[in-house]
Amino acid sequence: MNQPLTRDEIIRVIEGKGCAHRVPNAVAPWSDVCLFPNHAEEYNRLMEQYPCDIEVVRLKMPSVFEGDPNDPSYRWLPFENPFGPNVSLDAVSAITDMEAIDEILATFPDPNSVALIPPAPPVGQTYRVAHWWYLLFERFWSLRGMENALCDFLEYPDEVHKLFRKLTDFYKVVITRCKTELQADGIWTSDDIGAQNGPMFSPGVFREFFKPYYQEIIDHTHALGMHFWLHTCGNVQLFLPDLIEIGLDVIHPIQKYTMDEREIAREYGDKICIWAGFDVQRTIPYGTPDEVRKEVRFMIDTYARPDGRLIFGAGNNLTPDTPFESLQALMEESFTYS
Repeated sequence: MNQPLTRDEIIRVIEGKGCAHRVPNAVAPWSDVCLFPNHAEEYNRLMEQYPCDIEVVRLKMPSVFEGDPNDPSYRWLPFENPFGPNVSLDAVSAITDMEAIDEILATFPDPNSVALIPPAPPVGQTYRVAHWWYLLFERFWSLRGMENALCDFLEYPDEVHKLFRKLTDFYKVVITRCKTELQADGIWTSDDIGAQNGPMFSPGVFREFFKPYYQEIIDHTHALGMHFWLHTCGNVQLFLPDLIEIGLDVIHPIQKYTMDEREIAREYGDKICIWAGFDVQRTIPYGTPDEVRKEVRFMIDTYARPDGRLIFGAGNNLTPDTPFESLQALMEESFTYS
């Protein structure tokens, strides 16, 4: 039976201070037993045999319209959902008027709410990350709608800055609470700022609207003695130098078929820890177990470095069409190949 790597081993790997005795594994946050209803017992045994090397505590961020039972005011916007159940998430424009942003921000929820942090087990020897989805861009379009959000950088730049300022202040309180109340070692969140063939917006937009706030959030995290982990799907190659410059510690997933893994590893593998994400679009749902094993070996050969800087994971949530045998091959190969 394998044992999780220790907190100190993961810290060394993230900071480029040395490898552990095997490649750290964090596939489990992207998988769930419900995906394998015909293999539930086998799944549980597999994940026990190959344990996750990070402990994830999932925070409860406010929803757009619905408050929490313990704090009804804990929601982003103080009115009922006017959209029907069949409206796609990226089409919901909850903030209908950016010119009313000051009034809207005055009603934002309290980051000190009791609803934020769930009960968590006592701190053990495993590296602990506090996690939530949606940082700046994802939070923006979830409130404003995707089309509006992309236009607002040009049409309402001052209002976008006001929103990002408010969100940054909110997250800094959240991050402080993660340190004091959870004794977290890292913060893991998301901002999908890449599409399949390139970034969602120009480097100029990124540097004006995102980079300063990202830096402030990362600096705050570092000042508390924690690492900052960012999941960002798609091709974000143009943004990597800026993300490294502002101190991002761990990036996920370097999505296959959007960037050249060898090029990314060669250019940036010694500068940032890569939580390398196994392809969930093609390889694991449609490949054979042998093809899965071959891809695991390719990923480790590509990203592994003598100073660490590699954590192995899935590129996103596994889908229900993933064969259990392929998951088994993924876990076995990622723990035993070196």
